[in-house]
Amino acid sequence: MSKAEKLATKILSGKSDNNFAFNDLCYILERAGFQSRSGKGSHRIYYKEGVVEIVNVQPRNGKAKPYQVKQVRELVLKYKIDIE
Repeated sequence: MSKAEKLATKILSGKSDNNFAFNDLCYILERAGFQSRSGKGSHRIYYKEGVVEIVNVQPRNGKAKPYQVKQVRELVLKYKIDIE
C-alpha cells in the first residue's frame, strides 16, 4: 500500500482528524490534483478545476487543524476525487 493510499484511508476514516500531520494533508491535496497558490504567512491555498470551494490550510504545531481535515474529506467525498 502506497503512502497516498494509507493517508487516504486515514483521512476518509474520520478517526484521525485531531492527529493529522499538516504536511500529510498538503500531500493528500496535491495527490488529489489540487494546485497550491501562496497565501500569507503559513497559509496555503489549494484549488482545483471543477471544484467550487477553495481549501485554505495552515498548521498548528505541525498538525492540521481538525476542521480542515474534515473539510478536505468532505470535498473528496462530494466530488468523488481520486487520491492517486
